[in-house]
Amino acid sequence: MASITVTSGLPPIHAQLLEAKARKGLTFEQLGKAIGKDEVWVAALLYGQAKATSEELDKVSQVLEVDAATLHAQLGEAFYPDRGLGQFPPKDPLIYRLFEGISVYGYPIKSVIHEKFGDGIMSMINCVVTVQKKPDPAGDRVLLTFDGKFLPYSKW
Repeated sequence: MASITVTSGLPPIHAQLLEAKARKGLTFEQLGKAIGKDEVWVAALLYGQAKATSEELDKVSQVLEVDAATLHAQLGEAFYPDRGLGQFPPKDPLIYRLFEGISVYGYPIKSVIHEKFGDGIMSMINCVVTVQKKPDPAGDRVLLTFDGKFLPYSKW
């Protein structure tokens, strides 16, 4: 189950979705395949960090056996995510290591992006994030990919 500190700050519908996923014994990957979406996007949806279409809500309702009318009422057209979860700096060890990675490699990555693309940023709105397990004899490795659109700064 998800961290109490994170889920306690979410609207109850998100805790209900995470509980339904756990009750069904599904992984985010399995749920994603069932509704036709990537596992990271599905996790973002259940944590209230993504917005679903009406059709996606119907699929989630069917797979997780959660009332469709409730999902549409709480996560339908009037719902817009309040993005950004957790405290800063993060306390969770895995999230802290990601934070640490950006703290250490953020400026080097920024410099390389500027050398390759120019003055701008990588979009986190127009971005696909994937997580892969990479077998390694010394211990499995985590492969994170952030596939984001480059957005040059405007001049006027």
